[in-house]
Amino acid sequence: MRKNTHLLCAFFSMFMSLLTFGQGTKKQPNIVIIISDDHAYQAIGAYGANYKATPNIDRLAKEGVLFNNAYVTNSICGPSRAVILTGKYSHKNGFKDNTNFRFDGSQDSFAKQLQASGYQTAWIGKWHLETDPQGFNYWEILPGQGQYYNPDFHTKAGDKKREGYVSDVIEDVSEDWLNNRDKSKPFCLVIGHKATHRVWIPDTQDMGKFDNGTFPLPSTFYDDYKNREAAKVQDMSIEKTMRMGYDLKMFNSVEEANREAAISRMNPEQRKKFDDYYGKIATDFKAKNLTGKELTEWKFQRYMKDYLSTSLSLDRNIGRTLDYLDKNNLAENTIVIYLSDQGFYMGEHGWFDKRFIYEESFRTPMVMRYPGVVKKGTKSNDLVMNLDIAPTLLDAAGVAKPKDEQGESILPLLKDKKAKGRDAIYYHYYENGEHSVSPHFGVRTKRYKLVRFYERVSSWELYDLKNDTHEMNNLYGKKGYEKITADMKMELNKLVHQYDDQDAKKLLSVNSNTFKN
Repeated sequence: MRKNTHLLCAFFSMFMSLLTFGQGTKKQPNIVIIISDDHAYQAIGAYGANYKATPNIDRLAKEGVLFNNAYVTNSICGPSRAVILTGKYSHKNGFKDNTNFRFDGSQDSFAKQLQASGYQTAWIGKWHLETDPQGFNYWEILPGQGQYYNPDFHTKAGDKKREGYVSDVIEDVSEDWLNNRDKSKPFCLVIGHKATHRVWIPDTQDMGKFDNGTFPLPSTFYDDYKNREAAKVQDMSIEKTMRMGYDLKMFNSVEEANREAAISRMNPEQRKKFDDYYGKIATDFKAKNLTGKELTEWKFQRYMKDYLSTSLSLDRNIGRTLDYLDKNNLAENTIVIYLSDQGFYMGEHGWFDKRFIYEESFRTPMVMRYPGVVKKGTKSNDLVMNLDIAPTLLDAAGVAKPKDEQGESILPLLKDKKAKGRDAIYYHYYENGEHSVSPHFGVRTKRYKLVRFYERVSSWELYDLKNDTHEMNNLYGKKGYEKITADMKMELNKLVHQYDDQDAKKLLSVNSNTFKN
């Protein structure tokens, strides 16, 4: 009897250990974060686009939550990644722009916190933070912006060149790491894609996929920027800034094409397909001899076709990631987050690129699948930010949020319908050079947006987003908006102090008057 009792106790102990282990696994889910570059929410089916270019991102949204109001703190590549990694605004993590700053990897990050709690961590693909990654068990990153064809990679062991198209190669390396990880530990993998960054060179299998249609011009395509001084001086227009060779691959000679590193690094098979496809387009283009609006609109059509064709490889490889998780029985205990490093213009206001606080740039696509926690097909209208990724991951992993993180976990908003999200979000863009976009900061509430431009242009802008979704009518200084302006300035001042933005504080305190120009 005593022997049987011992056996029963041993069995019970084993059962409880397994139960506890299972609960621990649930508390520490695996994590996959997929970050694209310059991928516009307007190009994604889940956000209403009808291009049929994103079936796998759309699948992810159907299987989890689609964030309708996801935003970035600073719409520029490197700084956005620094915010995602640290959960801190640019003025706190020290990486304000791509030109004048290098990321200080010695500071805390969600990767370091997860690593300390037992996670295996990896970052593969685009990094763009100037210094080597820290807090990752493994990393293999593109130097700088990276290349679409036969990309170079930087690793702890040195540099290497990998044959193939960049989206495929990044996924291959990611799956290889997943295959060889320590399977007794939870993992956090960041997959950083280059697509859809300028100069939009599609995979050879995707060239011409959107050539049979004509894209409608955005209603704001011929914006005259009336009463918006910063918009007047920008240099990011399809008409004036987009280059025929560099951007649209309309070269005057083979020699001119060879001077572009993105093209000269192609192998013979890739180059033949490239030349065959773009050569025919160039011949037809030269025969048309377009000028004026006809030329501008032709450039828009080519831009859209190349951009969307480039996005196909991105989406296809996101599908490969999801399939890998399914095939390896990882999907049920893995959080998958997809987001872009910021939004992008697809002809709105006549532009490409990003940087501005206006919606197309400020707003970013973001979807998350978290089985057992997030109900399938959820759509969230809460104001969330890339700032919130780090604290959300730590919350899911049961790791305490560091005191200096400025974001907030999104999970309470998804678990509790009564949970209250933000009433307003804060933005600050610093770079004063590329594309002649003036530095600015501002606040967005659910209805209004207030912006303060400085340096290149010194001005204020106010928008009613309910009645002016395209932000064409600057209401600042107009009669009847005095109270709204004052309320928005109070909200801006509150957030500037909440996030301790010293640069903005100085600009808001000229002559002891918080709101003078």
